[in-house]
Amino acid sequence: MGHEQLSELLQAVHDCAAACNYCFDACLNEDDVKMVSECIRLDRECADICAFMEQAISRNSPFTAQLAALCSEICEACGNECQKHADHHDHCRQCAEACFRCAEACRKAA
Repeated sequence: MGHEQLSELLQAVHDCAAACNYCFDACLNEDDVKMVSECIRLDRECADICAFMEQAISRNSPFTAQLAALCSEICEACGNECQKHADHHDHCRQCAEACFRCAEACRKAA
């Protein structure tokens, strides 16, 4: 993986984790938390795999490609769920965008 692609991937997983954590917290403050419960669940999964991915890349893990494939799948699922709420919640729209960018960067790395 080239330096530019690696930098892009690091930035994407970092930004995605931050967006998911923000969305997670904002969803917990919504009036109908039950309506966004799956969004909350996937925000946590996605933030965790992105944080782990950032660490794995930084330590030059031999499993980066495999982790990137998994990260892409989780980011895509989180983005799809957040997109369902994007018309009503700006934090979900921003999270979906970050998830889809990260999923694409991870697919390239996988």
